[in-house]
Amino acid sequence: MTQPPPPPPNQPPPGGGFGPPQDQPPQQGGFGAPQQPAQQGGFGAPQPPQQPPQPPQGYGYPQQPPAYGYPQAPQQPQGYGYPGQPQPPTPPYGQQPGYGYPGQPSMPMQPQPGQPGGGRKFNAQLVIIVAAVVAITLIIGGGVWYASSSGEDSGKDDTASSSGGTGGGGDKGGDTGGTSSGKATEKVPADPNSEVLFQVPAPEVKEDRTIPTVGSWLTDKVYVKSGVAEVVGYDLDKGTELWTIKLPGPVCQGSNHATEDNKVAITYQPQMPTKATPSHGCSQVAAIDLDAGEKLWTKTVESGTDPISFDNVTVSASTVAVGSTSGGAAFDIATGDQLWAPKPTDTCYDAGYAGGPKLVAVRKCGQYGERQLHIQTIDPKSGKVISEYKMDQGIEYASVVSTEPLVVAADVGDSAGDGSGISDFFAIDNKTGKLRSRISAPGEEYNATCDGISKVEECRLLAVGNDRLYLPTEKHDGTGEYSDTNEVVSFDLATGKQTGQRADAGDDYELVPLRMDGPNLIAYKRGPYDKGGQVVSIDGGSFKETKLMENPATESVMDVERSMLPDYAEILYSQGRLFMSDVFASELGSTGEEEYLVIGFGAK
Repeated sequence: MTQPPPPPPNQPPPGGGFGPPQDQPPQQGGFGAPQQPAQQGGFGAPQPPQQPPQPPQGYGYPQQPPAYGYPQAPQQPQGYGYPGQPQPPTPPYGQQPGYGYPGQPSMPMQPQPGQPGGGRKFNAQLVIIVAAVVAITLIIGGGVWYASSSGEDSGKDDTASSSGGTGGGGDKGGDTGGTSSGKATEKVPADPNSEVLFQVPAPEVKEDRTIPTVGSWLTDKVYVKSGVAEVVGYDLDKGTELWTIKLPGPVCQGSNHATEDNKVAITYQPQMPTKATPSHGCSQVAAIDLDAGEKLWTKTVESGTDPISFDNVTVSASTVAVGSTSGGAAFDIATGDQLWAPKPTDTCYDAGYAGGPKLVAVRKCGQYGERQLHIQTIDPKSGKVISEYKMDQGIEYASVVSTEPLVVAADVGDSAGDGSGISDFFAIDNKTGKLRSRISAPGEEYNATCDGISKVEECRLLAVGNDRLYLPTEKHDGTGEYSDTNEVVSFDLATGKQTGQRADAGDDYELVPLRMDGPNLIAYKRGPYDKGGQVVSIDGGSFKETKLMENPATESVMDVERSMLPDYAEILYSQGRLFMSDVFASELGSTGEEEYLVIGFGAK
């Protein structure tokens, strides 16, 4: 699985803000320990065994694409798709900074209270336990969502998106497609060869700072993308700005799900970062009406006298739920009325939630090293626990891939070894809380990532539908000389075994799932050095692949497309339109060439 790199400068471990200290173990290699990035050529490019020719440097395929939601300034790698130098050996796991960020010693976690199970009632008197105060910033993640233009999905907006990640069935682009109810709605265009609909230039960022631009959504009327301290609605075909919502600070995360009437939620900072204060915490929670282009309300939750900085946000039914190391809270998306908040008597805490057709909490109990995670399906109105599955003690982090069917990913015993956050998947019965199956997914065999450290709903490059889990394999030798390729395979969630279904990417292509379209899988194919990417539909029964889109092979267009890799970028596809967007804006490492926040493609 893909190893995410460290975040950009001034980006600390997740879970910053107010409340207890970070619940990560001490990391080897002090804070900011330098990492030598591995060099790589473009996917599908020939790899001669001896001293391959070196192409001109250019803005293209990053040497190590950032994990979804971990912004990083563009590097100056070899041009995408050209022969590359052999990669240096990867340091042994544990001899480098922790997953996704520079390592630094952390104080032991002071558990937030909670009785496993039980309802979550609002209590304005919150207790804050502060063991250390560290001036840090938050690693932020984003969300991507698609509302079905046919209306058949109507709330089945489970899958990123992420999207995705992130992160995930419906017709939600960039997510994992948690269900396969309903019919497929994607139609094959008369001509799948696409043209560029529009491009949005990267926002200007002053000083050497990285600003998050996470969150994108797609309806049948508008494409919505966060910019630097704003959320903008664009015309689907022309890219003209239909509306703009200005914010006092950057968006930290956007929900991966929406209501039936296209309302979503975001968290954002109350002020713009500065060199003196790289982050002001993700304390602001807001609801946005995508159809009207309006911010409906903004709320905060205090712990003592300080606002809580939230790590993640999701939407289920009409509820906005946010989680953090200080506990979780929820609001009615239409009114902003608070539904629950952390309780002063809790001995556990809701680290985060996953939404869509169900609302699932990842509840943490116990000290670090003796942690137990409770995966709880809860009522989105009251917070009452419907079912609960207790993971084995010692599993520190978990990510919810899908809420219906319920699938959770975890790195058990740090055995993944590649920073992906995944060694195993757990299929859980929503009604009873019983384990249905456990699927082993070794990092050296499968390519998917989850950020279970701070954001429990940010998984990438995988999908769930038809009561199956769809995973891409790692790249391996193709049939041609020096060629690479991979496949997408499926696992039966009832048995935990492979079904025998396999979709081949083909020589010099790499295939990764985006989301479900009814019973079918929508996937993105990363092209070789001389061809644009593709979007394909894979039949859920026969696994037959149908091309929905192929992007232009002109160098300028390919450069932009390849700067937005599915490993971290937000990718939304629907009805012959593909939107790819970046999750950060930065002057760091600029190549001097034109850079873009969004590129939109349309089939002819």
